[in-house]
Order: sequence, then C-alpha cells, then structure tokens
Amino acid sequence: VQLQASGGGLVQPGGSLRLSCVASGLTLRYAAIGWFRQAPGKEREGVSCISTNDGSTNYADSVKGRFSISRDDAKNTMYLQMNSLKPEDTAVYFCATDPRHDFDCRDPYYIMKHWGKGTLVTVSS
Repeated sequence: VQLQASGGGLVQPGGSLRLSCVASGLTLRYAAIGWFRQAPGKEREGVSCISTNDGSTNYADSVKGRFSISRDDAKNTMYLQMNSLKPEDTAVYFCATDPRHDFDCRDPYYIMKHWGKGTLVTVSS
C-alpha cells in the first residue's frame, strides 16, 4: 500500500488549500481514512477521520467548521479541504488509511496501518 500526499504550500491567513492523497494497493472506499498533522515541536494529532465501523466522520475541535474530509472513489483519492486557515494550522500533514472493517477513529486503540509521507502547510503573511 502506498499513499502519496500533495497540495501543501504557503498560504496567507484566511486562505484555503486542498490536500490530496492518492492510494495504491488498497481501495479507500472500504477503508478507514484520515488526515493527521504534526507542528514543529509538537506531537502528531488527528485532524479528521472517517471510521469504517459506523461510517462516521470526525474532526478535531480546532478545525471543525473549517476543514472537510472527502473521498473520490473513482480516483481512489482522499482530500482535505482547508478553509479559513490560521497560523496555528502550520504543520506537516499526513494521510493515512486502515483496512479493518471495525476501525473506530474515536478509539485510541485503533492506529492507522498505512501512512503517506507528509506535505508541509505553512500559514503565514
């Protein structure tokens, strides 16, 4: 399984970016998918995730109302639309996926099996 993330870059506060993550070797339609980020000097945190146990979509409180996760089954690609970006959104963003059918994004027991290389998002004026 390979995940290739792209779409990062430099954006001004209030701006938007859309991250993409193309998957090969696994069908995203049947997998849990998620986006995570790691800011300099901080631990990795979950941004958004779609579970397979109940199909629910979850967002970190810090991005609710601003970010949106989606998937294009025909392209086997997941996206993260990021609007109203803030300087504190600056981080390396990672896409991840897991094939387990009982994956629950809200349960810390479940850790994504497959990870892509990160893409850097910098929000600065």
